[in-house]
Amino acid sequence: MTAPDPRIAELASRPRTSPPLVMLTAYDFGSARIADAAGVDLVLVGDSAATVMLGLSSTRDISLDELLMLTRAARRGTTNALLVGDLPFGSYESSDAQAVATARGFGEAGCDLVKVEGAVALPRVRAIIASGMPVIGHVGLLPQGAATPADLRARGRIADEALAIVGGAVALAGAGCSALVVEAVPSPVAEAISIRIAIPVIGIGAGAAVGGQVLVYHDLLGLGDGRTPKFVRPYASLRNDAIAAVRAYASDVRARRFPTRSEEYGMPEAERVAFEERVASEFPGPAMRA
Repeated sequence: MTAPDPRIAELASRPRTSPPLVMLTAYDFGSARIADAAGVDLVLVGDSAATVMLGLSSTRDISLDELLMLTRAARRGTTNALLVGDLPFGSYESSDAQAVATARGFGEAGCDLVKVEGAVALPRVRAIIASGMPVIGHVGLLPQGAATPADLRARGRIADEALAIVGGAVALAGAGCSALVVEAVPSPVAEAISIRIAIPVIGIGAGAAVGGQVLVYHDLLGLGDGRTPKFVRPYASLRNDAIAAVRAYASDVRARRFPTRSEEYGMPEAERVAFEERVASEFPGPAMRA
């Protein structure tokens, strides 16, 4: 594992008056390259790749090897942003040794930080940080803890649960996390967290009173075909555009409008004549089709 990027210390001590951080998920070379070129601050190789890239039913279903493969691809496309790897479900919970080994694997894949869900993972967070890998914590809705789609709902709407979320956030910050993701909580809960910890709070469905925002790449660009969460603002409709483009292509192919002469490769006239004479003698007769 390489030495931590000096920008990570700057991230952890970022003044509250700084412009909000921009984090976006990316899952391969192409999406990471686009996010990086657009100037985001952090690229997250999220376990949401399970559903949006691999067609699995839950973020819990992606394997460590699958996520590491996607991480290595995203690393190749990320030049300026910090790269964050999501430790997948089942890859860090059982022991400190497992957590450190998994984090080390993400470091070797090119990550600057890793993200771990929940304050229950506090001992694992401490162990990973002690091993030299910076960590981003995650409180509120924890997708890896969602056993069914019904579990993917806002958290902290009652006082006891909201207080527990704030307590978890404070504990994760105290353990040495460099930043914290807060997902799907009422804005007063996110604001309460933000003013009680010194590290940046990056919200997703957590309102505007935080130090940054993160969205899923496919949601932002309108590439999904399911229900869009309340907190998502699509900035494009690329799925519709892509379907229209493929339909137009298919129509042109079937009508023999594609390719045209301008889209073909030619040959020098003498070479064409020589080729046609030789192919007729060396490979005589057209193939017969049933």
